[in-house]
Amino acid sequence: MAKRDYYEILGIDKNADEATIKRAYRNLAMKYHPDKNPGDAQAVEKMKEINEAYAVLCDRHKRQLYDTYGHAGLEGYTTADIFRGIDFASLFREFGLGDFGFDFGDSIFDSFFGTRRSAKTRRKGADIRYDLEVTLEEVASGGERTIEVARTRTCASCGGSGAAKRGLKDCGHCGGSGQIVTEKRSGFAVFRQISTCSQCRGSGRIISQPCDDCQGKGFVEETVELSVYVPRGADTGYTIKIEGEGETDDGLIPGDLYVVLNVKKHPVFERHGDDIYMTKEISFVQAALGGVVDDVSSLDGNLELEIPEGTQTGTVFKIVNEGIPHLDGPGRGDLYVMVKVVTPQNLTEEEKELLREFDRLRRRKGHK
Repeated sequence: MAKRDYYEILGIDKNADEATIKRAYRNLAMKYHPDKNPGDAQAVEKMKEINEAYAVLCDRHKRQLYDTYGHAGLEGYTTADIFRGIDFASLFREFGLGDFGFDFGDSIFDSFFGTRRSAKTRRKGADIRYDLEVTLEEVASGGERTIEVARTRTCASCGGSGAAKRGLKDCGHCGGSGQIVTEKRSGFAVFRQISTCSQCRGSGRIISQPCDDCQGKGFVEETVELSVYVPRGADTGYTIKIEGEGETDDGLIPGDLYVVLNVKKHPVFERHGDDIYMTKEISFVQAALGGVVDDVSSLDGNLELEIPEGTQTGTVFKIVNEGIPHLDGPGRGDLYVMVKVVTPQNLTEEEKELLREFDRLRRRKGHK
């Protein structure tokens, strides 16, 4: 029976992006997962088909082969190769569904995915840390950033074996068993020692012709662009976890990517928790007479600040809800404005005389 088109199975267009593919898979999983259809064998078969389509289309290398050659492009892939690198357990937990086939033994995995998993596919590759520098404005408003991450990935051409097609042969050192057995006799006793073959490292096979794409390593180095959402209110040290975007090779489940934020020092504002502080210069006249200053900087544009008559340098004014948004709840911190009275310079003779007259008037009234 001919296989159905993977895009048709997921009900998506061939130009669908990763987010659309995942959303379509989630909707179908919520409909056909055994949690939603207990005892329904047809739902299990449908889920197998959906899993296979997702496993191919969410992997850029497998998808490229499929887009170019159709199902024939994946003929060299075993069932284990198709599902390799897809952390269905994490996906199901994310969807609020049971971890069928991940915590209850290989027999359930067989029925749910149509294959047996090896111990290798249960292990994860290394995690990656990426330090992302962001501005205070970015963490105040939130939004997406695009980053470039260098990492290793399982070679799509050889599936991580490191060998070209038909480029593997039985190890001559261990005869393909992956083990070396040595025996020592002592009288009537026989001591047998079994060790992993050092030539094939226990696989039982060695590379006779290396893969052209990875030169026999089984993995390739790549640089990928990823979108990261910076949440409103985040601060230096805040960590964003992106599952499955870490390192992987030799068939391991991909590790995770941890994006650690570093908020740059701002030229105007100083952050303390969710409150921000700034210094605003005002003139001698504004401080003495009071009035409205209409160019006080904030993260959302200029604000007005009413200065009382007789304001002194160092006076701090609080503007409510003009700070950083709270990360774990509604509302924002506050903006604190410390005023600095600026002494005028380069006065004209007329201005100096006016100030002298002002000083004389103050002294007559007994003021300093």
